[in-house]
Amino acid sequence: MKLGYELTIEQTQKLVMTPELIQAIQILQFNTQELDAYVEEQLLTNPILEADIQDSGQKADSSDDTEYGFDAAKDDDRQAEPRSKKEDEFDWPEYLKEREFDDISYRQWEYQKEPSDYTYEQYVSSEVGLTEHLLFQLQFADLKKSCRQVGKYVIESLDQNGYMTQTVEEIAGHLGIKPEKVEEVVKAIQGFDPSGVCAGDIRECLLIQLEQQGLKTPRMERIITEHIDDLAANRLANIAKSEGQPVKEIQKIADIIKTLEPKPGRQFSSAAETKYIVPDVTVEKIDGEYTVTVNESSSPKLTISPYYQRMLQEADKESNISKFLTGRLNSALWLIKSIEQRRQTIYNVVSAVVKYQRNFFENGPKYLKTLTLKQIADEIGIHESTVSRSINGKYLQSPRGVYEIKYFFTSGVSSGNGEGISSESIKTFIREIVGREEASAPFSDHAIVEMLADKGIEISRRTVAKYRDEMRLPSSSKRRRY
Repeated sequence: MKLGYELTIEQTQKLVMTPELIQAIQILQFNTQELDAYVEEQLLTNPILEADIQDSGQKADSSDDTEYGFDAAKDDDRQAEPRSKKEDEFDWPEYLKEREFDDISYRQWEYQKEPSDYTYEQYVSSEVGLTEHLLFQLQFADLKKSCRQVGKYVIESLDQNGYMTQTVEEIAGHLGIKPEKVEEVVKAIQGFDPSGVCAGDIRECLLIQLEQQGLKTPRMERIITEHIDDLAANRLANIAKSEGQPVKEIQKIADIIKTLEPKPGRQFSSAAETKYIVPDVTVEKIDGEYTVTVNESSSPKLTISPYYQRMLQEADKESNISKFLTGRLNSALWLIKSIEQRRQTIYNVVSAVVKYQRNFFENGPKYLKTLTLKQIADEIGIHESTVSRSINGKYLQSPRGVYEIKYFFTSGVSSGNGEGISSESIKTFIREIVGREEASAPFSDHAIVEMLADKGIEISRRTVAKYRDEMRLPSSSKRRRY
């Protein structure tokens, strides 16, 4: 066994993740909003980059370098040929003044002037939350001034559904007042809009609503107080046996109770939680063919600053300025090419998806086929991971609505004719079967399995139950009406 040091030469192959490759992968994963934020950050850090706002909405048919506003061939010609006297006499101060450059003669993005005319359509009114809505009503309540402070504390302690998070005794102990005073304030707030607010639990919430609507009866109160679990599970026979009434009478009472709002405050909290989707891809049907367009409105078209191009040409090749600008230029060009590569990759992937799922766009969700990442990767000649990154968190707008691109990549089963049927298509069939059933005799999961088998879809009862739960459809016992 030989021990010691020696120098050897060997040739190996390794996959190295360069910073540029990491950046390209990140850009591919970004959705429209994330890409817009990333571009804004790069515009601040890289002075050579500019956002060409005037041409951002136009499509360029030229080559990559020309499209980005930096023609490499013309630049080489400029370096090779000496500048003419006319070019040297170009009035740069006047040019920069017309283009609205600042005093130091460079810009990082195009400054866009504010419009001179303002309209109310440019602004969105603020949403009124539950707390603000109740505090507004508290101002006009018939309460003493000291009670208004207690009412403010109670209102601000409610959860997003309008329920109390503390008991009357806890509130009284925290404020150092008598519980009777807190109960007086709570009763006053329970009369506010929305009906049922400031309740301690769901039973009290429903009873408050029935009382305000004038529908409260001793029997309804007993059903809500003692049989709320049976009511939720649609076990009306148990309630009828306990009350000594026909099931049909209990069904009428249950129908009235189910019209009440169990979460009074959610109509206000939903406004704050609304999330708007900006589609990354648009699919339109033009002359019988589906056209795919990648959304580029939120990401401005990037160009190379002509001022820094000229500075780079005139600077000494060995100077620090030249080295700095060369590094920034390479970084800018790589960013521009990465964004273009992202656009092209998304376009290719979505085009292949639309081609494969054409029946879906023509006829609806029932005709959605099974599709895997490997099928699209083999179709356009890229890796599966690239397909996964290109569809991650991105949405598609089509004549049938807005869908997440992942929606079209679904598993499923084989039909009788050998074609794959996606799980979304099976869910659509199940929803149609449940929609046309008799309310007094709903179909069981086993019956749904047999109906799907008649359509050539072979799945188990457990799978039907799984799909039904995912669609939030209750079981047959809970769907039954007496």
